[in-house]
Amino acid sequence: MAPPQLVQLYKEIQQTFTSGNLQQTGVLLTRLKIALTEAGLLVPLGAPNPQDLVIARDILEVGAFWSIRTKDIPSFDRYFSQLQTFYNDYSSVLPPSPREYPLRGLNLIRLLTQNRIADFHTTLESLPLPADALTSNPYIAHPINLEQWLMEGSYSKVWNAREEAPAEEYKFFVDSLMGTIRNEIASCEETAYDSLPLKDAATLLFFKNQSELLTFAQQRGWQVDLTAGKITFAKKTEEKVEIPKEKLILANLQYARELEQIV
Repeated sequence: MAPPQLVQLYKEIQQTFTSGNLQQTGVLLTRLKIALTEAGLLVPLGAPNPQDLVIARDILEVGAFWSIRTKDIPSFDRYFSQLQTFYNDYSSVLPPSPREYPLRGLNLIRLLTQNRIADFHTTLESLPLPADALTSNPYIAHPINLEQWLMEGSYSKVWNAREEAPAEEYKFFVDSLMGTIRNEIASCEETAYDSLPLKDAATLLFFKNQSELLTFAQQRGWQVDLTAGKITFAKKTEEKVEIPKEKLILANLQYARELEQIV
């Protein structure tokens, strides 16, 4: 059985996390990881007590969600990696966790935000779900749709997907995706236009208000004329490459003479 101190901390973190106290949750997670290590449950081996494994799994799941809420992606990666033992190796002896597929879906979206498309498909194929059940699971269907819309260039659908997220944590990754999309659109605008009205630029970049657009414009080095209501894009100067005509002509003539000698 798990040590009494571990059980007490486990009860405490459940209450703290549910109340939304992220700072105290982080403190408790640090203490709980030490307690799990001492109890041999952080990386379980052999055949531990299933009840103890459920406690360890719940703690790591709280850690994964806490990482997203505090915008700590490396921490999320570590917690999710540690959870694989519980989801895969001990799935036959543990009751299903209601947090498993929300976290699996978050991991899929994380791969999309990092442009790891191959890893996305590999992870998707390795899920313990039949192929026809993937799209019926809202937590898995959401990243599947996002990936499809990204490949199609249907960025408006990606933007709207934020409001259709199956869990609040999903919005964090959708916002991250939109940041990447905005930079791609901005690069196209800089190439295609000399300037754009503020309203049009905000619409194309999916900004809700002008202040967000102005902040983005400053980051891109664009010139903003509030009086005229337009943005002028910073053009990159193209380097002119001079072609050495005389040298090329002489080289061709020499090559022709050598061919004549060969013939």
